[in-house]
Amino acid sequence: MQSDPVIAATPQAAAPRETVSIRGVSKRFGPTRALDKVNFSASAGEIHAIVGGNGSGKSTLAKVISGILPIDEGSVSVLGEAPGSPAESRNLGIATVYQEVLVAEESTVVDNVYMGVDDLFSKSVSFDEKVTRTAVLMRDLSGEDVDPFALVGTLPLGLKQWITIARGMLSEPRILILDESSAALDFDSTERLFDKMRNLRDRGCTLLIVTHRIAELVRIADRATVLRDGTDVAVLAREQITERNLVAAMTGKEAGGRSADHVAPQPAADEIALRVDGLRVREGSALFDFELRRGEIVGIAGLDGQGQDPFVRILAGVQSAAEGLPFVVGHDGTQSPVRGLADAIAGKIAYVSGDRKREGIFASQSIFENMMMPLYAQKSRGGILGIIDWDTLSTTFERETRNLMIKFGVKTDRITSLSGGNQQKVLIGRGFAMGPNTIVLNDPARGIDVGAKTELYRHLRTVAESGQSVVYMSSEIEEFIGFATRIIVFRDGAPFDAFDGRDFEPNTVLEAMFGQTDGSGLTERYGLTPSRSATAPLRGVRTGTTANTGGVHYPERPAMEPIRAVETQPDPAQAFDRSRIKIVDFGRRSASQLGRGK
Repeated sequence: MQSDPVIAATPQAAAPRETVSIRGVSKRFGPTRALDKVNFSASAGEIHAIVGGNGSGKSTLAKVISGILPIDEGSVSVLGEAPGSPAESRNLGIATVYQEVLVAEESTVVDNVYMGVDDLFSKSVSFDEKVTRTAVLMRDLSGEDVDPFALVGTLPLGLKQWITIARGMLSEPRILILDESSAALDFDSTERLFDKMRNLRDRGCTLLIVTHRIAELVRIADRATVLRDGTDVAVLAREQITERNLVAAMTGKEAGGRSADHVAPQPAADEIALRVDGLRVREGSALFDFELRRGEIVGIAGLDGQGQDPFVRILAGVQSAAEGLPFVVGHDGTQSPVRGLADAIAGKIAYVSGDRKREGIFASQSIFENMMMPLYAQKSRGGILGIIDWDTLSTTFERETRNLMIKFGVKTDRITSLSGGNQQKVLIGRGFAMGPNTIVLNDPARGIDVGAKTELYRHLRTVAESGQSVVYMSSEIEEFIGFATRIIVFRDGAPFDAFDGRDFEPNTVLEAMFGQTDGSGLTERYGLTPSRSATAPLRGVRTGTTANTGGVHYPERPAMEPIRAVETQPDPAQAFDRSRIKIVDFGRRSASQLGRGK
């Protein structure tokens, strides 16, 4: 008699180990309920996104997990413990990179990266080892050599963001929380961050990311928990994470396509509002001309550090150029130079910065004061008495908070009581409240949710259609779709190419950011100087330029001898032969001594 065959049991894959468990957690700030019976879980070897609109409770949840905020009710278990302070979290292996770029600007890169690592009377590693590890880690993350001894205040915002990320990754954490950590990074930098995140995930780390960049979540997240008004409303598996599903869960409505509904605004005539002739953004970069017409939105793009940030700051009078000045052009053709902020305000130019902590908010002042303060002198009566017209200011405040959907308790609350995204919306409202003829926005949508972005785009389109001008710099190419009249891409400190906002391809703009296009767009109707487009002779082209450079003059460079051999890349720590900062300097250490203990 033949026995039945024995079927071997297929071993089941072990369930991922749960590292974070949040059950019924509530958190209040005065009358505001930031979290309302929230449930959340995450596992080892997972990238889990926390998604929601401004004020939905995302950052509050991240701070509860990292031990910064105590809860009012519910239970928290992180790696089997309930951390009650940042120190306890760090000891458990939890690292957090916060929404604000928290750096000590007067300290060096190495001191910022190792901030909080050492105890008061003991050191974890020698100073030379810190320098070596900082140089290697910063090059690995940022893709460029960063001087460990450089003062952080002299560095661009993108590198400051990398310093905070390096600080979080330094200890190889078991749980890494990234709260809007890619907001200050361009596309190339974001891709490097994603590679690092995937590497950490594959080694068993739990990564929790808070971001408004929906396109990023689709590419990187394994799971996503959506919050709305302090409550968890959906948990999406990887195959469910799409832009449509995320927006629908965040807003409670089906997602709509902005680009399908709108065509980029087009000016009725070539009436110039602002012009620059012979501008050099920084020493060694090319000279170029630029015209801004009334009734258009000009999008400015580029990889981090390519000159687009100082360019928009120069237009707004915030920063001086290496050569040249912007001029405000009146309706009668008169031209007024913009030498600084006073000239910009007189010329009705408003500036909105994406770096709200350093250039935007007055942290000790109220929400109302932060938005309305620039209007105090303008909205006053009584002659020399200067009595402020509070009724008019209150009406303006209510209009802008309503238009931008700013969530707040009462207008006298400090602005720091708001979420980061709502703080940013207050700054945008300040710019609109000033009633400018030209508004210059420097990555203004950094940290604000999709609903607020839609309102911002709508408001800016209305501004352009009424004959005002907009310069909009963004690190997200998708923002320009159906919105920007033309897009100018910067590279090496000067415009590199330009695109018509009505029919551009995002991938082509990305190629231009990496220097892979021919630059022919600069001379087209949508180029740098529409009134001198390819259909008419170029005026004011400098010696050495040709039509296909769009009036950009690239300085001549001395002839170089042919390269005879390829040198190997040195150890980044060896590239910095400097003394550490001391009150008394007893001599310089040679590069060969780096890495030795004291």
